[in-house]
Amino acid sequence: MRRWDGKMRLNDEISVLRDKLNKSVLDNDNYEVVYSLSVELDELIALYYRQTEKKYAN
Repeated sequence: MRRWDGKMRLNDEISVLRDKLNKSVLDNDNYEVVYSLSVELDELIALYYRQTEKKYAN
């Protein structure tokens, strides 16, 4: 798993990956490519929410 400099960077990475996934779906890319991008995006979103929970728990 990657390390992130902060929430803004993570938001940017989520946006970039979401765009890649959308393009991959529209281009009818191979299932494995779409699935891999989807899993990676899910992991980033989960990381974002874990960071958000920590921020508001304190």
